[in-house]
Amino acid sequence: MNLMLMLIIATLISLILMLVSFWLPHMLPDMEKLSPYECGFDPLGSARLPFSIRFFLVAILFLLFDLEIALLLPTPWAINLSQPSTTMMWTSMIIMLLTAGLIYEWTQGGLDWAE
Repeated sequence: MNLMLMLIIATLISLILMLVSFWLPHMLPDMEKLSPYECGFDPLGSARLPFSIRFFLVAILFLLFDLEIALLLPTPWAINLSQPSTTMMWTSMIIMLLTAGLIYEWTQGGLDWAE
């Protein structure tokens, strides 16, 4: 019975919040709101300019090294296991692989912004 009461209360709160969010805002779009820029200046060019591929490369590298940190976070805990040499071997292998990839990108000029 207690679970049923909690489900009913959660459903009622959700419905009330959905109704309030539907009726509360006053949607009166004007030309300023419909323009691609709302910061107060007129756009000088097209709003559909493509991003440079270098931007995506740096974003992927950031995600890769962020993932590296997530993989290495359990390392201090894993040192206390019965065979810490295995943990250190895998940790060193991950770091060496990522370092080799970074050096390769650097030597190929993938991280240079200006050509």
